[in-house]
Amino acid sequence: MSVILATAGYDHKIRFWEAPSGINSRTLRYPDSQVNCLEISPDKQFLAAGGNPQIRLFEINNTSNHNPVLTLESHTGSVTSLGFQRDGRYLYSGSEDGTVKLWDLRSPTYSRSFDSRGPVNSVALHPNQSSIISGDQNGSVKVWDLGTSKCINDLALDVHQSLSNNNNCNENDSASGSTSPSGQRVSIQSVDISEDGRTCIAATNHADVFVWDPTNAQEFKPITKFRAHPIGTYLLKARISPDCRHLVTTSSDRTARLWDTSTWDLSQTLAQHTKWVWDAVFSADSSYLVTASSDNSARLWNLRTGDVVRQYNGHQTAVTCVALNDSST
Repeated sequence: MSVILATAGYDHKIRFWEAPSGINSRTLRYPDSQVNCLEISPDKQFLAAGGNPQIRLFEINNTSNHNPVLTLESHTGSVTSLGFQRDGRYLYSGSEDGTVKLWDLRSPTYSRSFDSRGPVNSVALHPNQSSIISGDQNGSVKVWDLGTSKCINDLALDVHQSLSNNNNCNENDSASGSTSPSGQRVSIQSVDISEDGRTCIAATNHADVFVWDPTNAQEFKPITKFRAHPIGTYLLKARISPDCRHLVTTSSDRTARLWDTSTWDLSQTLAQHTKWVWDAVFSADSSYLVTASSDNSARLWNLRTGDVVRQYNGHQTAVTCVALNDSST
């Protein structure tokens, strides 16, 4: 299979799709909970699904086996974000239990666990495989060094002031988090780092996007910050394209927006979903985007034209996550 496309959500179902035709080729039941996040291994052999609180791995090519081949059970809260290291032997995850975990997939138990001291919404692996970046509900972005197993940077985000670094990862500082004028904490909804390692972003649930140059892992250099969606709406996902030229943000305003990373100007608004857009993933060549929505559908967009190429229907409730691997390697 050259293109692996999967979606999941509130209906406890994981659906595989024939991307060009829109045919639902296979359906798996996730037994425990809704599915919060999906990721396909680099070799296209396994699909990892994060729920509450398990992570389950399913075989992609063995269509006769509907059961998970591995269940990871050490998280105690919803798994909100996960991914594979480049060689596919390790998986990393973030959870509302406040931890970031690294898993050797030859074992059902985690190999390392990092305490974020706040529910984790998003994790991203640096392309050099040396560190994990996490964003949590206390408004903190942390960099976890996999060599030393320590937090080497803690960025406290303030939507009304300049960005700050706190590379001491002081517990009292990080626990206080970032606050809005009303005194409410600003939650980090999504973090990502570009494939070339030159751009790191963190997006708050109220749609403020912070951008840094992360070349020095202990001292991120601020580039810009901007509001990605209107006041009163929620940002749900932010992801940098594989070619590093665009950022996509998705929102409760029913749109996905594309931002030019050379200028950080809005380049496209994709606006055919009828409810919240929860997730989005780029194709390997960055020419296409798949979005997942509360309108029970996923859509494939041609980013050159801005048109919907295919719609994937079959889920009975909200589609909250999507995974795509169409790489040639």
